[in-house]
Amino acid sequence: MKIRALLACATALALVGCSAAGEAGRPKSASSKDWTAPVGEDGNAPFPSTYKPYPGRPTALVSATVYDGKGGRIENGTVLFRDGKVVEVGDASLSTDGYDRVDGAGKFVTPGVIDIHSHLGDYPSPAVEAHSDGNEATSPTTPEVWAEHSVWPQDPGFTRALANGGVTSLQILPGSANLMGGRAVTLKNVPSRTVQGMKFPGAPYSLKMACGENPKRVYGGRGRMPSTRMGNFAVNRQTWLDAKAYDGKKRDLGKETLKGVLDGEILVQNHCYRADEMALVIDMANEMGYKVAAFHHAVEAYKIGDLLKENDICSAIWADWYGFKMESYDGILENAALLFKEGACVVIHSDDANGIQRLNQEAAKAQAAGHRIGIDIPDAEVIRWFTHNAAKAMGIGDQTGSLEPGKMADVVLWNGDPLSVYSRPEKVWVDGALLFDALDRKRRPVSDFELGQPGEGDVK
Repeated sequence: MKIRALLACATALALVGCSAAGEAGRPKSASSKDWTAPVGEDGNAPFPSTYKPYPGRPTALVSATVYDGKGGRIENGTVLFRDGKVVEVGDASLSTDGYDRVDGAGKFVTPGVIDIHSHLGDYPSPAVEAHSDGNEATSPTTPEVWAEHSVWPQDPGFTRALANGGVTSLQILPGSANLMGGRAVTLKNVPSRTVQGMKFPGAPYSLKMACGENPKRVYGGRGRMPSTRMGNFAVNRQTWLDAKAYDGKKRDLGKETLKGVLDGEILVQNHCYRADEMALVIDMANEMGYKVAAFHHAVEAYKIGDLLKENDICSAIWADWYGFKMESYDGILENAALLFKEGACVVIHSDDANGIQRLNQEAAKAQAAGHRIGIDIPDAEVIRWFTHNAAKAMGIGDQTGSLEPGKMADVVLWNGDPLSVYSRPEKVWVDGALLFDALDRKRRPVSDFELGQPGEGDVK
């Protein structure tokens, strides 16, 4: 499919969403009525998802090695999907009547890759000041801002992540200058004219929080609180106490977000490096009545694997980034392996427009580091680190992240072992629609921003 066809399809879908939205006598908007956040006094909900899957074909991937994303591996496996959903996963005995057969002999199938920590769209390419929209660094707590209001759907990073990394879903977070940076948004990685057209239907919001050096450096440098780690916790605790006292009579966007966290409707994704601070955050969460879904970066998570397992908190980590500031000094290559040995939840994340294109390789590096110290982690478990575990920590594990009947047909066919540096996605389906095919130059999506630019063109 040519990019023009993709864009035409996106336009058609967006127009359908526009025509369906709004009530009689009210202006139409880009939003539909599906909603996951508090509504206004008029009963209308702003910015809901208008995402509609691209059209797909009933497809049977056959003769491949299949990783289901939850620790299972099937040799000479078959994956069937139609109408945007996985129908069945099994061995070669499954009937493929009525399906388009795709030969996967010598190849591998996984669920779509999921990045729990991205800033695509909010810090897009080209990285110029005019595009720097990921951090409202004007107050140490800004729970009122929403990352989606900065997302630029034309960021070329989205199509790079799809084609090079097999990324089908991703969470866009505000930056880490603030203790409370605002709401994160989960997106389907599809071409769209609007961010509403990318929003993952039914995904809960998350609140991005940050502890440690960043908030105290940014605001201490301005001569205001917090300038210390004790200041970080004092500001956090007072903000939570104020939120607990909020009665909702006068709308307050920040307190609405915090109330959503306290009510268990909004997840917490917490940037935190040091083990001692993660332990303190767990205590603060218990004091205030909320739960941390995942600690991000978490280079010292290996020191408290038992505590993280006990509290069912995932660690969203890099394979080998460490030492670039003091709080990352104790990062070790074996972090993921030691967490796995402890039975804690491991997620490999990017935090980077390039890293998102090789989360599979980052997971393999972390696996290799464990092997060197005698911790052997099955390949099928490593696949979980960038598929189902990420979905679980983002609150979408019941919809995607694994190849199970009824789940979204977010699927990657790799041209080799996905844990090999020599392998890359050959085909990528999002909700059963083939959006990338390395063997078909007409199925290589390009951002609107790149069209007509020298050296870019309609295909890559």
